[in-house]
Amino acid sequence: MKDNPVKRKLRSGGVSMGVMVMEFATTGIGRLSAEAGAEFAVFDMEHTGWSLETIKMLIATSRSVDLVPIVRPPVTDYHHIAHVMDVGAMGLLIPLVGSAEQIRFAIECATYPPRGKRGCAFVMPHDDYKAGDQAEKIRQANDNLLVIAQIETAEGLANVEEIAAVDGVDALWIGQYDLTTSLGIPGQFDHPTYTAAVEKVLAACRKYGKATTLAGLDVAELAAGPAKGFRMLVYLNDLWIYQQALQRCFKAIRQMNGN
Repeated sequence: MKDNPVKRKLRSGGVSMGVMVMEFATTGIGRLSAEAGAEFAVFDMEHTGWSLETIKMLIATSRSVDLVPIVRPPVTDYHHIAHVMDVGAMGLLIPLVGSAEQIRFAIECATYPPRGKRGCAFVMPHDDYKAGDQAEKIRQANDNLLVIAQIETAEGLANVEEIAAVDGVDALWIGQYDLTTSLGIPGQFDHPTYTAAVEKVLAACRKYGKATTLAGLDVAELAAGPAKGFRMLVYLNDLWIYQQALQRCFKAIRQMNGN
């Protein structure tokens, strides 16, 4: 079973950087991201409509270059969680987590007995089609699972300490668009209510030794993240990165040509 260096780094107090992918479902996106310096990639199923077959391809090509593949399933249910684990996901980003019970259920779906209830199937993508001792594979799979809970509702914010305290949760991710909307201040990221919410999440993570995720497009903001307590940095996402690169290029060309 593959080791999960991102989980290991976060558990030791380090900072890990990665990218979120929502548009470019290609065989090269994982390898391009790894070559650029990403340590993990988050592949989204919540807002993309990508099928399990697409996710399987993205994971397989990412694992070939030791890029840790994390998947955001569309909902918290056994079907979606166990399937993405079987095709090789090494981490889960669980959306819209409102309670400790919800994230415990997600962990249960993703882990083998006695800890969880994931069905056993081996010599498959998740163990690189390799034979081996089943008990050791179960132990390694459970130990290497990286779990991130998204705090993006008023309910989740109210229960953030209980969520952070759950054994098996490695990080909390502030879903800024959903959270500001849920708090009645959509898109107002400088609003005192939102800044207080961010501090509340950071405090819960500090208290329980979990990483806090900072996701965005502003490079300076991401670079300043660790000093503020953020230890999982996500450059997001592929379509906006591409779009902004084009905008910068074409704007510069037009300015150089006086138009």
